[in-house]
Amino acid sequence: MTQIPDLDAREAFLSDMMARATALALNGFRTRNAGDFSLKGAQDFLTETDLAVEALIRAEIAERFPQDAILGEEGGGTPAHATWVIDPIDGTANFARGVPHFCVIVAFCLAGEAVLAAIHQPVTGERWQARRGHGCSLNGAPVRVTRTPDMGTACLEMGWSRRHPLAPYLQAQEAVITAGANIRRSGSGGLALAYVASGRSDGYLEISMNSWDCVAGLLMVREAGGVVAKVPEGLSLLDTRPVLAATPAIAAQMAGISGLDLALIFPAEEGDRDE
Repeated sequence: MTQIPDLDAREAFLSDMMARATALALNGFRTRNAGDFSLKGAQDFLTETDLAVEALIRAEIAERFPQDAILGEEGGGTPAHATWVIDPIDGTANFARGVPHFCVIVAFCLAGEAVLAAIHQPVTGERWQARRGHGCSLNGAPVRVTRTPDMGTACLEMGWSRRHPLAPYLQAQEAVITAGANIRRSGSGGLALAYVASGRSDGYLEISMNSWDCVAGLLMVREAGGVVAKVPEGLSLLDTRPVLAATPAIAAQMAGISGLDLALIFPAEEGDRDE
């Protein structure tokens, strides 16, 4: 029988550890040299701060919970039943160019699904956190998705991926604009999902995301009363997946616009939430 991890202990650890990780990220941002980055691929940036922040997070997890697996954007890893998933700097292109819109993301997953999540923005000091069945908070205060009633009054964010052809992305953009919604793209999928959870955007759509970019934010959107796309059967934390997150009234229309076969998870009633 698989032992159930102590989520209370891990939640407290996550909050404490994120303070140190975001402090390191902020220091790296403030002291970086302009143009001091490398490229892992086209438009795929890497800085010394990415490596330093992930190293800090890995070391603290390994010391406190040595039995847990770790999967990180920079250091890789092999997922297990209990796995920490790390994106040390989400929005590295912004970070590298001096744009103060990036975040540190950490999630704790059981059987491939996030049960604890933290997305912290080092520059603004904003701290989104969520626990399955316990809601989502921003700097300790509960947040909810918007009640935007239709696409004609919606503001959406869309990401794109070089792993897929450009044409479907442009077609989806045209469909969103035709439906009457506004589109923006800020360069951090993690913050985009946190913005949906806290009502700053009405939805987020991306054709392909890595788990370290999205599992934390998807938990937050669900816990804030939003709708997310189901993970296609057979995918693990090592696989990319299509992502949709939205306020309930526009989720089905967003799924239709995406051109993807997206099954949706609608928010649970309060009485159905996990204890």
